[in-house]
Amino acid sequence: MSSYFTDLAQQYIDGEWRPGTGAWDVIDFNPYDDEKLASVTIATAGEVDQAYRAAARAQKEWAAVNPYARRAVLDKALRLLEEREEHIAEAIVAELGGTRLKAGFELHLAKEFLRESAHLALAPEGHILPSPVDGKENRVHREPAGVVGVIGPFNFPFFLALKSVAPALALGNGVVLKPHQDTPVVGGTLIAKIFEDAGLPPGVLNVVITDIAEIGDAFIEHPVPKVVSFTGSDEVGRHVATVCASLFKRAVLELGGNSALVVLDDADVDYAVDAAVFSRYVHQGQVCMAANRILVDRAVADEFTAKFVAKVRTLKAGDPRDPETVIGPVINSRQADHLAGVVEQALAEGATALVHGARTGNLVEPSVVTGLPAGSALLRQEVFGPVAFLVPFDGEEEAVRLVNDTPYGLSGAVHTGDVERGVRFARRIDTGMFHVNDGTVHDEPIVPFGGEKHSGVGRLNGDTWLDAFTTTKWISVQHGRSRFPF
Repeated sequence: MSSYFTDLAQQYIDGEWRPGTGAWDVIDFNPYDDEKLASVTIATAGEVDQAYRAAARAQKEWAAVNPYARRAVLDKALRLLEEREEHIAEAIVAELGGTRLKAGFELHLAKEFLRESAHLALAPEGHILPSPVDGKENRVHREPAGVVGVIGPFNFPFFLALKSVAPALALGNGVVLKPHQDTPVVGGTLIAKIFEDAGLPPGVLNVVITDIAEIGDAFIEHPVPKVVSFTGSDEVGRHVATVCASLFKRAVLELGGNSALVVLDDADVDYAVDAAVFSRYVHQGQVCMAANRILVDRAVADEFTAKFVAKVRTLKAGDPRDPETVIGPVINSRQADHLAGVVEQALAEGATALVHGARTGNLVEPSVVTGLPAGSALLRQEVFGPVAFLVPFDGEEEAVRLVNDTPYGLSGAVHTGDVERGVRFARRIDTGMFHVNDGTVHDEPIVPFGGEKHSGVGRLNGDTWLDAFTTTKWISVQHGRSRFPF
């Protein structure tokens, strides 16, 4: 595993591994013990340009490759991922503080999505449509979008980058990937290495490790990419969308969330507790779909709260290399500081901490907070960490109002003894995804994934990958002669 942080701490441009030429280095730290894993000299705007130009040159030939041959490259990438899975899991634990459980979860998703992406190479189909004009044949073709810029996040960096990179490649596009600065290897160059070894032609996929302090908006403003796929915060996503719109680029935005898990009065309380604890605390709560808010009908609130608090107290926080650890470190000290401030703000507003987790470095233990005033801004924003807000309600109408009272609309869940009651409830919630009698954290390769409101624009997975990474072209053929009015 350590060789990844030695061999892959470089830029990958036009099939070459080389250092950046920027004025400073990205230092890659283990967030648990602050061990220095790697140092990468950042890419300049000139190197971003080189990456995009390489992708544009290579894309034309790659798009002309037989789709079965493109699929074979992705199949080989999947086999390499399976062969290297243990080493990649170790890298996930080291670079982003993911637990062994989390690393396994991320790699399971990565394999499923890479497998589906391989099939996607054969998915584009043309159509022949009728015409009101005699003798005219209308052909509609699916074409690759061209070059796709992918900006990855730090929380599930390997999977979430691959989720755009793999389908874009399968569909005949070139790709330039910019991983998050905190996860440059797992979220970037490790993916490039797998595809290089799988036989992807040079230049089709490029990885640039850089920062906006160095390149500004060069990554999204560059004239080559036709699509920018961004996963991250809504604040940055808004800027990406604004720049893309001004340049007539397509933006695919998978942004933050403020999901709620709702426990109705007829729910299986023990099961709801299990779902809520997982939905809030998986990967230290650093998941866009995580249940920030746990809404519980007052009829079962006392029972639920007691059992929820008891289970949270059993979650072991510590070294993510320990298989027994459930809560590892958050990604960096800025995030740890922010989370400590969230709890203190809640207490200052009159809330009660039923569990008040301690902080040691980047290790933030779970907290459970109740009694926040209804107007608290904390209930409407995303909290990217192991802090749960318990909110009681009286009846379904109030629950629907509370769930929708947020700028976000990504995921959510409802627990009830009546499945159809749950479905009716779900239909009233302004989200892209909602789950009945389950957790809030789900992603499946053929089901459209995405959010409403500030949680994003567009969808990924399955057929929606076609909408994200291809364009349509109408070619008409006139059999016989047209008649023109002059």
